[in-house]
Amino acid sequence: MPRPTIMQKFARWHIWLGWAAAIPMILWTVSGVFMALRPIDTVRGEELRRPPAAFASQVLVPPQLTAPVTRLALVQEGQRAVWVTTAADKRQARYSADSGAALGPVEVMEARALAEAAFAGPAKLASIRRFAADAAPLDLRRPRPAWQASFADGTHLYIDAETGEVLALRTGWWRAYDLMWGLHIMDPVGRENTSHWLLWLFGGIGVVTSLFGTTLLFRRRKAKR
Repeated sequence: MPRPTIMQKFARWHIWLGWAAAIPMILWTVSGVFMALRPIDTVRGEELRRPPAAFASQVLVPPQLTAPVTRLALVQEGQRAVWVTTAADKRQARYSADSGAALGPVEVMEARALAEAAFAGPAKLASIRRFAADAAPLDLRRPRPAWQASFADGTHLYIDAETGEVLALRTGWWRAYDLMWGLHIMDPVGRENTSHWLLWLFGGIGVVTSLFGTTLLFRRRKAKR
């Protein structure tokens, strides 16, 4: 029995590698097509986020700090202005811009009011739940203590439990898009890592398969002559 030629070996490798390359190709194609279905502004729900009110004309009282801070910011929280401080250990706190007094963490009723004030959509608030910084939901993407306000249309709006700021707004489309993005970069768990061994492996398989296929084109062309 004659030994297979190098081209025959290439053809065999091309077929087997093609089966392996089909897995990422299907994932990349399907996820890419899905992510192209909606404009990114619609996915992000920009029309559902109510812009913050303009700062009212008032006399600002400096915060009554008891320890050094690395950052001091004035933000609009609902209908009032508050000071937000950041300490060296990254902990944040808020102070009234009217009196300078510490305001303390955001409680559930205040979080509900802030979420409803920040949401511009027609859906009603369905539930609200607090998450610790080390147990933040995947769609928040920030290790911050937060209130998750869930609206009837599937939108999640996150309120910082320490400062009252709006951290993120995530629509149902955003979460589906995020899942497809995770499949696209082959990181369905963290959905952030675009440089890892699995992606390198399948990318390398795709390149080698394409090279084998290109080489076999010359063989077929020669045979046709």
